[in-house]
Amino acid sequence: MKTCTQTDVLGQAYAPEEVIDILADAGYDAIDWSFFEMINGQGIWCENGWKERAHEVRAKADSRGIPIVQAHAPFPSGYDDPERDTVVFDRIVRSMEVASILGVKNIIVHPITCMGYRTNRKTAWEVNKDFYSQLLPYCEKFDICVCTENMWGRSPVTKNIESYFCGEPDDFCEFVDLMDSPRIKGCLDLGHSALVGIDPAYFIRALGPERLHALHVHDVDCFSDLHTMPFTQKLDWGSICQALGESGYKGYLTLEADNFIKKMPRELWHDAVKLMASTARYLANLVEANRLDK
Repeated sequence: MKTCTQTDVLGQAYAPEEVIDILADAGYDAIDWSFFEMINGQGIWCENGWKERAHEVRAKADSRGIPIVQAHAPFPSGYDDPERDTVVFDRIVRSMEVASILGVKNIIVHPITCMGYRTNRKTAWEVNKDFYSQLLPYCEKFDICVCTENMWGRSPVTKNIESYFCGEPDDFCEFVDLMDSPRIKGCLDLGHSALVGIDPAYFIRALGPERLHALHVHDVDCFSDLHTMPFTQKLDWGSICQALGESGYKGYLTLEADNFIKKMPRELWHDAVKLMASTARYLANLVEANRLDK
């Protein structure tokens, strides 16, 4: 099993080519490119010459032998504001095109959650079915798959964390099956699962390898979306890796745990990145040890 990590925090501090060098030197097998800054029209992918820069970044990754295999589109995917949502949709499509140039096979695109969920389930499903259906022609054009993700939110009444779109295994499975396309798959965020009270190992087994094509691996205290390194909070990594191995998950083990780096002094960032890479490798090996078909 190969390891991967996002570029979010490093990408805010270093040029893309430097980010690639840092991650390659740390020992990762692959990269998950973060396009988060695009939501506000910022960054190189919203500037003139973005396509040329994408080819340059791809060439750098190729030269270091570390492929860019996954990406994360800008989010949120909607604001319930037609004019603003048109801009957001165009930026998501732009991120898909950049990702395709970089060599990405799976790009995570958040579902639209601005309408809430528990009291607006029917509307949320209609909105998101339409949203992902609009992305399908671009999936074909750019030869890329879009992965939806399990989401959480806060109750407008109690302010407690609750499940949102695709936040429950049954809903996640039903929505991916409803889309009925080889271009629409699932990305399971392990921390989000724990936040809404669902054992990530159970969620992994419920999705199965046909729906589950990508992961967001990070640790949480089950109260806040910490996005920090595994083994620093409360998730049971033994049971998670056992579920991934036994269920036949075929994708990358992708960290989305950059807040661990952010809390470190800049002088320790390179060391922190290397520790995270070693931790990802440990987890990947544990998954392989639990394969039933080895």
